[in-house]
Amino acid sequence: MRNQESYNKRLNRVVDYVYAHLEDDLSFDRLAEVACLSSYHWSRIYSAMRGETIVATIRRLRLQRAADRLANSDLEIEAVSARAGYSSTDTFGRAFKGAFGVSPAAYREAGSHAAFRAAHATSEAAAFPVVVESLPERRCAGINHIGSYMEIDHAMARLFAALVDRHSLPAEPAMLGVFFDDPDLGPEAELHSRACLPVAKSDTIDAPLVETVLRGGPYAKLRYKGPYADMRGAYRWLLGVWLPASGYEPDDAPIFEAYLNDPREVPQNELRTDIHLPLKAVS
Repeated sequence: MRNQESYNKRLNRVVDYVYAHLEDDLSFDRLAEVACLSSYHWSRIYSAMRGETIVATIRRLRLQRAADRLANSDLEIEAVSARAGYSSTDTFGRAFKGAFGVSPAAYREAGSHAAFRAAHATSEAAAFPVVVESLPERRCAGINHIGSYMEIDHAMARLFAALVDRHSLPAEPAMLGVFFDDPDLGPEAELHSRACLPVAKSDTIDAPLVETVLRGGPYAKLRYKGPYADMRGAYRWLLGVWLPASGYEPDDAPIFEAYLNDPREVPQNELRTDIHLPLKAVS
C-alpha cells in the first residue's frame, strides 16, 4: 500500500506540473524528473495507473482549455491555437475536430453554448429538459480544488488515487463536482470547488480527504450533453430563465454536477452531465 501511495504521489506531481505549464513546452525528460522515476519507464507507469497516456492527457487538457476560450472569449482562433501548443491552425483544427466533432470556427459559432445563449436571450424556459426530483442525503469523500472550474478533473484524479490507496474506491464510483462560488464574480484563480465520491458510512475519511454531506431534498436537474467548456451558458440559462419561470426558490446549498461518463473514454461532444440546483421544499 505504501508503495502504491508513493507512486500515486509522484504521478500527482506530474499532473500538477502539467496543469501549471500547460501552455509551455513540456519535456518528457522533465516530467520524468518531476515523477522521480526512470525516463525509460515513467510514461508506461503513468499509462497503466491513470488509464491514458501522458500524451493523451496533455492533448485533452489543452483542447479542453482551447474549447473554453472559443466558447467564452473573443480570442482569435490563431491565438487559441498557439496557446494550445499548435504550430499551425490547420493542425489545431484537425486535432480539435477529432476531439469535438466540429472545427474550431463551427464550434464557436454553433456549439451547445450558442444554443444556451440563444435560449437565454429569448427567455425560452422550456428549451432544455429540466426535471425536479428528490434526492437522498449522501455522505461523500472529497478533495478541495481552488482555481478554474474547468480543472475540477484535476481534483477528481487525486480523489480517485487517494481512495485507491485506502482500498475505499466503490465498484461503480459516482463522480460529483460541488461548486461554491459564482465564476462571474471573483477571480478564476480563487474559485472554490470540490471533487466528491459517495462512500459508505463506515468508510474512514481523513486528510487530504474532506467529508462532505450533500443535503437531501428537491433538486432541479438539467440533463446536459456536450463539452464542459459550454456549461457556463447552461448555468446562465438554468438560473436566469428556467428558475424564475419555474415557481421554485433556490435553497441555501451549493450546486453540484454528476458526471455520467469519462472524458478519457468518449469524445467531448458525447460527455453527459447532470447539473443539480438545490430547491426549497414546497410547503
